[in-house]
Amino acid sequence: MEKMIAVCGIKCNECPAFLATQENDDLKRKGVAEMWSKEYNAAFKPEDINCDGCTSGQERLFSHCRVCEIRKCGREKQLKNCAHCDEYSCGKLNEFFGMVPQAKTTLDEIRKGLSL
Repeated sequence: MEKMIAVCGIKCNECPAFLATQENDDLKRKGVAEMWSKEYNAAFKPEDINCDGCTSGQERLFSHCRVCEIRKCGREKQLKNCAHCDEYSCGKLNEFFGMVPQAKTTLDEIRKGLSL
């Protein structure tokens, strides 16, 4: 499977929602919904756990991705991901990195390889 990096730097191929969707595994969807509901103090349902990756061009997205301001911004700027942005890293992204620090590591690595 080709490595897919979300606009925000999450590695889709390692994301539990993406994996549960690709495996079409309802038990895994339920587990992810329960885990994320506790972790993020939100009410996720198994049907929220459907995602083909935010850069895939498919309509199946994790419920939060549909309203994600980082994804929206990246798509408006037609960026592959935030590492390619002239404003990297912005306030929205820095706040997100507090919750998902591995996304920062991924984007920093990508950015190092770019000739800006």
